[in-house]
Amino acid sequence: MSDTTPPPQGPSSGSSGAASPETHVIDYRAAEQLLAARDPRGAVQLLDSVIAAHPENTAARLLRARAFFAAAQLRPAELEFELVLEREPDNAFAHFALARTHERAGRPEQARKHFRLAAALDPQPDYLAAARFEN
Repeated sequence: MSDTTPPPQGPSSGSSGAASPETHVIDYRAAEQLLAARDPRGAVQLLDSVIAAHPENTAARLLRARAFFAAAQLRPAELEFELVLEREPDNAFAHFALARTHERAGRPEQARKHFRLAAALDPQPDYLAAARFEN
């Protein structure tokens, strides 16, 4: 089951030395703030431990993909966006972001495919403009 919410909160993991679920939520939220503050590498560092503990969490993977993209780490961004789309093939934002990744990597045909899928799934103006259906 894919999860599009931040990592779950729950009781502390005790004194085992492992990070608690609350710590993962805090790290996820801090990663959002770092990405907004244009520190994508810091966001990736925080999200690595969150994803290690919650590999099924699609929201954390999508945030990490965005951080990789912002850090110009295109191959890791592409892999994360693709993993999100394997789990959520109808995620218009993930298609759009993967298209931008392909575009930046110089792969316009792959980009066009994902721009068009994003626009078909969610016909918002940015997605429609990028899809260039008139061409």
